[in-house]
Amino acid sequence: MRSVLIITIGLLIVLLIVPSVVVQFLPHGAGQAAGEVVQLKRPDPGEAPVPDIMVRVYRTNTKTIEKVPLEEYVRGVVASEMPHDFELEALKAQAMAARTYIIRRLIEKDFNDAPEGADVRDDTGHQVYQNEAELRRRWGKAYAHKISRINQAVNETRGKVITYQGKPIDATFFSTSNGYTENSEDYWGKQIPYLRSVESPWDKESPRFEQQMRFSLDEFQQKLGVQLSLPASSGQPFAEIVSRTEGQRVKEVQVGDRTFTGREIRELLGLPSSDFQWTIAGNEVVITTAGYGHGVGLSQYGANGMAKEGYTADDIVRYYYQDVAIEDYRQWIVKK
Repeated sequence: MRSVLIITIGLLIVLLIVPSVVVQFLPHGAGQAAGEVVQLKRPDPGEAPVPDIMVRVYRTNTKTIEKVPLEEYVRGVVASEMPHDFELEALKAQAMAARTYIIRRLIEKDFNDAPEGADVRDDTGHQVYQNEAELRRRWGKAYAHKISRINQAVNETRGKVITYQGKPIDATFFSTSNGYTENSEDYWGKQIPYLRSVESPWDKESPRFEQQMRFSLDEFQQKLGVQLSLPASSGQPFAEIVSRTEGQRVKEVQVGDRTFTGREIRELLGLPSSDFQWTIAGNEVVITTAGYGHGVGLSQYGANGMAKEGYTADDIVRYYYQDVAIEDYRQWIVKK
């Protein structure tokens, strides 16, 4: 019994003394005084916390401003701008583009093209956005299934934005190319180094790749403000394409006695693309277009085609935006 008692007392002494000795030899953390209580960090201690950013979205239908958490806003944009059944890597590329667009606006604080008090509009002039209630009405019983893919794309790219020389880019995107994307200066008149023309052969799978529109001769002349001198039944060309862009869209065209840019024709006639051909058939002008959208930046159907071939979201982003990097936006948003 005496030996058991001695062993028990010895164990108690060890339990009391050893931890104190060990603590004396542990190094103090940066800025910590001896004896200060140390709180364990969560995993990834080097990461800054995700800031609680609210985006003020102007709702065009109700003419109100809706405050939305950033990642929820990105989710609403991806769900509105890209088909939910696109490949996951394409959805992730779209999520990065959408997040980059709004982060750039928030950093630059240039909201002149939005109503007072808003950061961004919910229309095609900025980014189309729908909230959860609107998406539930749109998708009905399929909501849970469809939104799960969008959520995965947003969550797996959380915090990621596309940058050029250390700053978020103007991450423009569009539906379908004509086989090439467009240089920024050929559509907007401003050269942007990362918005260069690249081949995009995957877009041929898009249902919008080729479309046809018809106008009466009177309507056509009225919209363009021209007077055609050719007889309606002549079948001869009534316009001459003067030049094309590197992206194979119409740069300049002569119609009657007037010269237009391809963009001007597209906007005046409401065409899907500035890559077009036209003929007169009877009393109508028949216009065939290739592609859908302005053609600058990321092609959504091109992104989906790349994803089907095994390219990642990072690959897609770096293909459509030249010489860019992918970074975490918290370096600009979180206060140092």
